[in-house]
Amino acid sequence: MEYYSNQINRLISELSSLPGIGAKSAQRLAFHILNLPKENVEKLSMAITEARNHVRCCRECFTLTDDELCPICKNAERDHGTIMVVENSRDLAAYEKTGQYNGVYHVLCGAISPMLGIGPADIRLKELLTRLQKDADEVIIATNSSLEGETTAMYISKLIKPTGIKVTRIASGVPVGGDLEYIDEVTLLRALEGRREL
Repeated sequence: MEYYSNQINRLISELSSLPGIGAKSAQRLAFHILNLPKENVEKLSMAITEARNHVRCCRECFTLTDDELCPICKNAERDHGTIMVVENSRDLAAYEKTGQYNGVYHVLCGAISPMLGIGPADIRLKELLTRLQKDADEVIIATNSSLEGETTAMYISKLIKPTGIKVTRIASGVPVGGDLEYIDEVTLLRALEGRREL
């Protein structure tokens, strides 16, 4: 039996399709949105539309940005010789929250996963190797400690070692199978400080 009209059901359905939003959360959000003043709803909808239309990948590190270069890559005070390799923009944000890392990043936009048909050519490895031809002193591999993350880390290490650039891996303060975006700043900081050479 339907409790709500078509428009309300459609709103709940769209909201529940978002990651981490179940049916009850979607219902709560839907009613919250419906109770907002019309101009607030228009601002929300405009922010979503504009973000979708204007956000793209940074030309240098491939994180999400609405400019050609992200604020980190533009920042001349960052150590551009130290590059931390992460799987996605959420992982980058997690490390930035520690406030202790002063290098730059390279976002792979995924991880090698033969079971899912994702190979080295499907992530931003070619772009990483191109960046390393400039002035790179150290590459910190900060992929997740899942099977895919470890596979990706080993593959990157084997690619970079012959170049003579120092390659390190974040320490095991990050639990196996854990996603970086959900880990607290202290654990991330310990993992960064305890990195080891591969």
